[in-house]
Amino acid sequence: MKTYLPKVNLDQRKWHVIDANGAVLGRLAAQVANVLRGKNKPIYTPHLDAGDFVVVINAEKVLLTGKKETQKKFMTYSGWRSGEKFRSVEQVRARQPERLITHAVRGMVPKNRLGRVLMTKLKVYRGDQHPHAAQQPQPLAPAK
Repeated sequence: MKTYLPKVNLDQRKWHVIDANGAVLGRLAAQVANVLRGKNKPIYTPHLDAGDFVVVINAEKVLLTGKKETQKKFMTYSGWRSGEKFRSVEQVRARQPERLITHAVRGMVPKNRLGRVLMTKLKVYRGDQHPHAAQQPQPLAPAK
């Protein structure tokens, strides 16, 4: 008995568009990470990239539950002594709302070369316009 290893054909990749308007951040990120990895396909293999492209629109309208809007902090580090900067979710949302979704999805993909390749297939935009109309993305309902 031999283990079946699927051939991952790059032409079989689809494009999906998800509207983040009113979606809860964690549930949305989990759904996006599963589509990026290909866990929604029968040919899923843990060490191969069999996932699809995902375009997320309306990133600034994503919801967080509880008091995370004011209490959750994002930390960046410049590499210098005392170079840490802490920003709340509302500060990040005001400047770069795309980072909220990107940061959440990055935490849900593998922390290796495969994860870095998967993150290149994620496109996040504020507003409802995106430049990927030529790829004819199919709408995907966000998780409730």
